Amino acid sequence: MKDFRPLAALAAALLFALPAGAVDVVTARGTVAVEAMPKTVAVYDVAAIDTLSRLGIRPAGVPDKLYVPELEPLKEGATEIGTLFEPDLEALSALAPDLVIVGARSAARADVVAQVAQTIDMTIDGDDLFAQARQRLASYGALFGKQAEADAIAAGLDAKLAAAKAAVAGKGNALIVMTNGPKVSTYGPGSRFGWVHAALGLAPAIADIETATHGEAVSFEFIRQANPDWLLVLDRAAAVGSNEQAAKVTLDNELVAETTAWKKGQVVYLPAPDFYISAGGVQSLERVLSAITEAFAAAK
Repeated sequence: MKDFRPLAALAAALLFALPAGAVDVVTARGTVAVEAMPKTVAVYDVAAIDTLSRLGIRPAGVPDKLYVPELEPLKEGATEIGTLFEPDLEALSALAPDLVIVGARSAARADVVAQVAQTIDMTIDGDDLFAQARQRLASYGALFGKQAEADAIAAGLDAKLAAAKAAVAGKGNALIVMTNGPKVSTYGPGSRFGWVHAALGLAPAIADIETATHGEAVSFEFIRQANPDWLLVLDRAAAVGSNEQAAKVTLDNELVAETTAWKKGQVVYLPAPDFYISAGGVQSLERVLSAITEAFAAAK
């Protein structure tokens, strides 16, 4: 008769090696088992902080700058654990978190902070940003025992998306531009901001724009030739709090003035920190969708 005791011992060892009460979390690097109900959480991603805040969860550790005014109160009582780009490992270690969340700008440092505690990459971007945002919301709801709250928030988010889709329907095409002081770049389908076209069914004025992370640098002549019905504008300087020239000043010139968007007053200045820094955070996404809905609904 075979002795199955070694196999039983191995199975037991594997069982105890798995996190007790683990939740499968969909991350940017695949599905990861995470211990449910982590008590001390350090977060290096503003979109994640945004969504966690909407669920009533306050991270114990946050970066030195959150950029989004509505999130600033979360810094009170929290430990500063570095910047979005560079973690303060000493501060992070002293906090002794159960879980570290990175994303977007901090994703490159995931392996570094993983030396302190389990780390998950919750980056959100691209054409599927809206779907990813909902998935992150669901994951946080399951992880922190707030499934009902997450479901209710998701329903509200879906309603805002539906309202935005209805508002843009039949109102023409759009060009997404980002100003960085006097410089201008543009984004299209497949880019980090491509979700605006994909999720809303909003036709792009130019379909074959380079999908670089920082957009395709363009001239004012390019914008005039594209002649979009709508200009969706991201002011990067406003998003990061720099003193560079404002988007309204940069775009106020004779060439841009020849576009249909400018002539009809169809230039939408998107909530900059929400669209650029915390893209995909539930509350930020709600504000961006509301801004788009309001602008397009007012057009005749």
